Amino acid sequence: MTSPDFIRRDWETVHGYPMVYAFALNWERIEQFQCRPEDVWIITYPKSGTTWVSEIMDLIKSDGSVEKQEKAPIGHRIPMMELAAPGIITAGTDLLEKMPSPRFVKSHLPISLLPKNFWECNCKIIYVARNAKDVAVSYYNFDRMNKFHPEPGTFAEYLEKFMSGNVAYGSWHEHVTSWWEKKKDHPILYLFYEDIKEDPKREIRKVMQFLGKKLDEATLDRIVQHTSFENMKDNLMVNYKSLPTTLMDHNISPFMRKGIAGDWKNYFTVAQNEIFDADYEKKMSGTTLKFRTEI
Repeated sequence: MTSPDFIRRDWETVHGYPMVYAFALNWERIEQFQCRPEDVWIITYPKSGTTWVSEIMDLIKSDGSVEKQEKAPIGHRIPMMELAAPGIITAGTDLLEKMPSPRFVKSHLPISLLPKNFWECNCKIIYVARNAKDVAVSYYNFDRMNKFHPEPGTFAEYLEKFMSGNVAYGSWHEHVTSWWEKKKDHPILYLFYEDIKEDPKREIRKVMQFLGKKLDEATLDRIVQHTSFENMKDNLMVNYKSLPTTLMDHNISPFMRKGIAGDWKNYFTVAQNEIFDADYEKKMSGTTLKFRTEI
């Protein structure tokens, strides 16, 4: 049974950031969460390839063996720290506290919302970024099917919310640029969704090296194959189809929808694209960070 209290609720504000209502309850559990030096975090703005890279990381950890991956959902193997819905879903913090080290931890949190002891642990971080236009489209479709989020309205309405940062976790621009700056003084592997689409083996090798693993070419090829979009889309351990439709309705839009770069062209009008580009130029003017909107 689901609790109607969490369904389609407006965002709750946490320290100035819009947050999923169910996640925002008892936020102290996030602030007090005990990070460990051996933790490896995967941090992304939502809809940027998180599940994809999580599965890649887990396969590298298990030397390319898929047996463990076929027995447990990705959310149990790499829990999302802030995930919570009391009475419906086990909180990510609870799952993580019971896990032995070394843990993989997933989060979408901006820098200022991380647990208090995060930086002193000096954990490794893999950050994945995706171009803003494709994120806006993917997030819109995600909000249509994910009932923990408020109704997104029309795409035109949603695009305005996205540009103003009035979506869960706040501004895309702030998220990607602040983490980009952070890699100057912290062990962060900063990856781009478009690069992984273009040459998965090259990018998987970067992850492998960052995690301090040595795998042969055949194993890398197996990981590339297992984590292709076609395989992931049909994999019940990663596609979230095991969740009830009262929480995520894949009939509205599948969690794994297209997995391509450039789908924004099917959504943006010429006028929307011009407005978005002007807003983007203004907000990204102070950064060296560059994205490709197609490959």
